Amino acid sequence: MQARFSELLAEAHGRREAVGAFTCYNLETAAGVLRAAEERGRGVILLVSEKSFSAATGRVLLPALVAAARASSAPACVELDHVRSLELIRAAFELGADAALADGSSLGIEENVELVRAAASGGEVEAELDGIAGDEDVATAVAAGALTDPDEAAVFVQRSGAACLAVSIGNVHGVYRRPPALDWPRLDAIARRVDVPLALHGASGLADADIRRTIGLGIAKVNFNTELRQRYLDVTEARLGAARDGANVLALNLAQTEAIAEVVAAKLDVLTAG
Repeated sequence: MQARFSELLAEAHGRREAVGAFTCYNLETAAGVLRAAEERGRGVILLVSEKSFSAATGRVLLPALVAAARASSAPACVELDHVRSLELIRAAFELGADAALADGSSLGIEENVELVRAAASGGEVEAELDGIAGDEDVATAVAAGALTDPDEAAVFVQRSGAACLAVSIGNVHGVYRRPPALDWPRLDAIARRVDVPLALHGASGLADADIRRTIGLGIAKVNFNTELRQRYLDVTEARLGAARDGANVLALNLAQTEAIAEVVAAKLDVLTAG
């Protein structure tokens, strides 16, 4: 069933849980995410990256994911992830997206506020303050960049009207160059000052105990991507030879979906405050 972005986050936060947000590059990935969500009785967010939405098939993929969310027995919504272009955000909302991450983290705070306000005219908007290092589509090794200032975050959310704020506390997209060291006092201070749900990006490389601890300190949305892509490619490589015997594409697709469901189920089991 299609769920409202802000309500999904608020309900999870009230249970001291977080909503898992999983990047979906095709329907096999989305089917695996939704299967795990149904089995675990948890709400999920299907993420569409900017590169996917900008690709030739992007305007087909996003509404297909919306249809999949509506058909699921689990609460689910679709979010366009990390986009700075208002044109793309508005197009996504027109195609049925429930939310968009208007990523003005590389802009000055005034421009970032203006971007979020403009994007929110079409739907619910997640914002990001201070860039989270790395590329959500390419799993390269990176180190953490600038960290979110708690006082600046409070003012920014109040002025922008963002429905959710992605924080930078030592987390990165992709593969960590060195063992991650999250800034726990900073996260606690942000949560005390900001009155909207907080999102943690780049969680694929974090220890389960750390993810649980972030939820206890106020994180209500956790993004996963790298581990899903790695598992998808691993199972594709392992099953491709057998699929070629008889050109059995369906068997390969089913194996891909099952593999993603296994990864997502394990992640959903972690998304409770520790």
